[in-house]
Amino acid sequence: MGSRDKFDRDLTTLLDRLTVNIESTVDNKLSKLKERLIKLHNENLVKINHSVMELVCAKHLVEKDYDIQLEYPLNELLTCDLYGVKGLGNLIVEIETGFIPPENALAPLTYTSARLASKIIRYSSFAGKFALGVPPHYVLPFPQTLAKPPRNRTEVEIEQIKALCDAYYHKPPVTFEDICNARIQAIYIIDVDRTRVIDIDPEAYLKRAMQKGVVFDCLSPEVGQ
Repeated sequence: MGSRDKFDRDLTTLLDRLTVNIESTVDNKLSKLKERLIKLHNENLVKINHSVMELVCAKHLVEKDYDIQLEYPLNELLTCDLYGVKGLGNLIVEIETGFIPPENALAPLTYTSARLASKIIRYSSFAGKFALGVPPHYVLPFPQTLAKPPRNRTEVEIEQIKALCDAYYHKPPVTFEDICNARIQAIYIIDVDRTRVIDIDPEAYLKRAMQKGVVFDCLSPEVGQ
């Protein structure tokens, strides 16, 4: 069986699980999103582990009356994973699977923290609400500063985040104003096995991680030097 056939089969199996005892309108919307993912996969633009998380998250949001689009272009540089509209508000969700490129194998924690910080800063400017989606087995190492209200950030914290992002992402670089205004409002824990999503506040998410002994904030004066 080819990769295209397996991708189609896996999404069909997932959709069957997602659409048990749901309204036909939700079923129809998810079917269209599935076809969108198949088209993108045929163009070698998406992979299965990422796509199944998108589809599970999409169901959660469609049932909350969001109109959802997948792999939605925000501008000529950025395409978000899920873009939702509800009334006059909009939502952006970026899915994180924990993948580390081989070239960053010697600094996986710092690289991931920079990637997440950059995503929060860049994508949240397009959204009334910004969220990261994550599988239950992976802890997101994003800077704790970005979970706080912007008014509570210190100048030192903002400078540290800029140094962290600039070490990996500088085309274009994030600005101090971007960092000042950035905010993540939710973490979606996406459980594909059970086809469910848990919505958690970012500060509560980080607090739970630290209570379990996970320490991962990479902000320090040395970053980027």
